[in-house]
Amino acid sequence: MRRLAGLLVVPLLLLTTAACGSDNKGSDSDSGSMKNGLPAITAGEKFGEKPTVSKGVGAPPKSLKVNVISEGKGPVTKNGDALQVNYLGQSWDSTTPFDNSFDRKQPFELTLGAGQVIKGWDQGLAGQKVGSRVMIGIPPELGYGAQGQGDIKPNATLVFVVDILKAVTIPKTAEGTEVAQENKDLPKVGTNTDGKAPSLTIPKVDPPTKLVSNYILESKGEAVKATDTVVVNYVASIWKDGKVFDSTYQAGKPANFPLANLTLKGLKDGLVGKKVGSRVLIVAPPSEAFGAEEKQGIPKNSTLVFAVDILTKM
Repeated sequence: MRRLAGLLVVPLLLLTTAACGSDNKGSDSDSGSMKNGLPAITAGEKFGEKPTVSKGVGAPPKSLKVNVISEGKGPVTKNGDALQVNYLGQSWDSTTPFDNSFDRKQPFELTLGAGQVIKGWDQGLAGQKVGSRVMIGIPPELGYGAQGQGDIKPNATLVFVVDILKAVTIPKTAEGTEVAQENKDLPKVGTNTDGKAPSLTIPKVDPPTKLVSNYILESKGEAVKATDTVVVNYVASIWKDGKVFDSTYQAGKPANFPLANLTLKGLKDGLVGKKVGSRVLIVAPPSEAFGAEEKQGIPKNSTLVFAVDILTKM
């Protein structure tokens, strides 16, 4: 099954399919300084400041190690929460970060415990308070292992400084007022609110030639903006044969869509303006999808159909 994650332009280290690269220069000052078994922060120690981290000394930790640099006063994070964080990462034996979000001025969003990031992150960020700065030492088996990743060498121990900016509990399903589905020429979407995949039935007629974005369940939440990151569950099908080509329900976890980075125009435009907490039917004609290009096994000139639960936004 093809995943819509491939339609996102998210050049961040922490996604297992992404490339990474140095985006700032390290410093040799205070190289070798240590604190509580992990490299010390030698500059920018306060929450919100871009840190400088010293080089590790001696053998790196063989198991996950977490130091709380400063503890926040917010709620405790738990698996299933949508988190927003800033981070800087470097290898144990280096003074040069391989990635950081501070320079990009764009926090990173993830769903904790959903396998969207390396295991050391899922484990190290669980149980921390929002507003905290933590340093995490991650052995290779909880990072990128023997294969490495981009500028990260095989079997590298990683060190991250992470500021936990926000945590949002993700609902299991959309809820709201049912909206009548009276157009027999459009797909029909199930209205169940049990957290299971809604049915998606496509009529045997010609598809619409313009974008369709209709409420199935309309909530009273905030309207989605084009700059938001939304957390969604969805079923995605091809109009012609009704084949499901992607489903978060089959994957067993919701997806995070930073809309500014979503390259499928019809899906993005269909979500913008809709209310958080709603279920939406989106029909994207080829001009709003992939046109005459075959993409991820989806035939060219395909009309795509989505039933999307907008669970929350960051």
